[in-house]
Amino acid sequence: MRNVVLLVSLCVTSAGVAAADGPLAPTVVDGTFQRLGSEFVQSGRTDALSVAVVDHGKVRFYNFGSTSPGAATPPTQATVYEIGSITKVFTSLLLAHAIVDGKARATDDLRTYLSASYPNLQRDGAPVRLIDLADTTSALPDNLPDFTKLAATTTPETLPFAAIRQLAEYNRARLFEDLKAAPLSSRPGTVPKHSNLASILLAIAIEKAYGQDFAVLLDRFIEKPFGMQAGLGKGRAGQFVTGYSADRVAMPALDAPYIAAAAGLRYSAEDMSRFLLAELAAKDPAIRLSQQLAWGDIDDDATAFNWKVDRTIDGQRRLRTSGGTFGSSSYIELYPDSGYGVVLLANRPGQTQAQLKALAESALVDMRGKPAAQFALEEALKKTDFNDVAGVIARVKRAYPGLNLPEERINSWGYSLLRAGNAEQAVGLFGYNTERHPRSWNAWDSLGEAYEKTNARDKAVASYRRSLDLNPDNAHAARQLKPTAGTQD
Repeated sequence: MRNVVLLVSLCVTSAGVAAADGPLAPTVVDGTFQRLGSEFVQSGRTDALSVAVVDHGKVRFYNFGSTSPGAATPPTQATVYEIGSITKVFTSLLLAHAIVDGKARATDDLRTYLSASYPNLQRDGAPVRLIDLADTTSALPDNLPDFTKLAATTTPETLPFAAIRQLAEYNRARLFEDLKAAPLSSRPGTVPKHSNLASILLAIAIEKAYGQDFAVLLDRFIEKPFGMQAGLGKGRAGQFVTGYSADRVAMPALDAPYIAAAAGLRYSAEDMSRFLLAELAAKDPAIRLSQQLAWGDIDDDATAFNWKVDRTIDGQRRLRTSGGTFGSSSYIELYPDSGYGVVLLANRPGQTQAQLKALAESALVDMRGKPAAQFALEEALKKTDFNDVAGVIARVKRAYPGLNLPEERINSWGYSLLRAGNAEQAVGLFGYNTERHPRSWNAWDSLGEAYEKTNARDKAVASYRRSLDLNPDNAHAARQLKPTAGTQD
């Protein structure tokens, strides 16, 4: 399946080997973000872009574009954006406070905080626990109300407006009634899956644990201690940036109280810089708890309290989160071991979210250069023209034991090669992923795409069939197996 998240740090060939992890020179940071931020806006990926960079306790801000199409009003570090699902990290941090304060336990059954019994909130003997809500493995539906029903009665252009109206009319009484029929997609605690509903229920549990509303707890534990302004309400309405669709249609604000704890917070780059400073310093035990692994393997796929946690190619710990609404995208990545973090806020949705991630990764390579392990691996693979990828990786790993190549990183690298016209090399990488992750439907789907590009239709068909065997819901593979399917999704 096409992976639009570009791993820019693996395909920028002009950078040198990375320098030591000391503070970055301000002129280097300025030069990198001024150039990349300007290119980002000029290429039409967003109208407004605000960036906050934290490096060893120092903060720098960068703003680009205008707050509306055709206008000459630039954003500032005080411009307020919707942060979408980054909200979930805030809600999960409140859970960490509740655990540290002895108000709740990570392993508590969610139902102990609800008024009804909800026998459907368990599967295969495992109940939905508070930690499952925070580490994305609750198995709950993404949304209540179910917006998929709206898609059948609206157009893509009108769907956001219909969804906002439905959210405005929805309340907790209806939630508790609809929750009685909510199915679990898997055994809780086993499979990561995005769920707005999970964060809404987590907020309800935390509110009951403390006997205070979400907004009060947010202010008490996060906003006031960090020096942030309020992320809820309309006190800064004059600073809100309007979100726009890819076609530059003004989008409705995601401000229904019901969705607040899942995707409803709005902050400025100044606010988010204070959040980054607190997270990087990690002086509060609740912050430290929220950054600990809660599910998975850090060398492959792992989550903390709504943070995606992994290691860079040279083994450095990284925390990431992103968000999107009908008119905004946001992205954060933190490197706690080197005191560096960045947040990017934009007023466009959809693929802009992945493009912000690519910008952040590209910026780090631009400023620090490539890690030595990455440089050695790229050179070794080039010399073999990406033949015997597994053997090459094994040899490089002996020299660089910290070399970290999870499935997602290899997959993103493979797509960067496809886009550059190096399909045979991409086959080598995708093939390595299927060898290492033989039960990954996405790895087989990606290999099928690469084979399509090399006109190896028989091998592409075999790969797509294997992907469908592993995931019968893979619509992309199903389309590609049709006799009239093209070679591109």
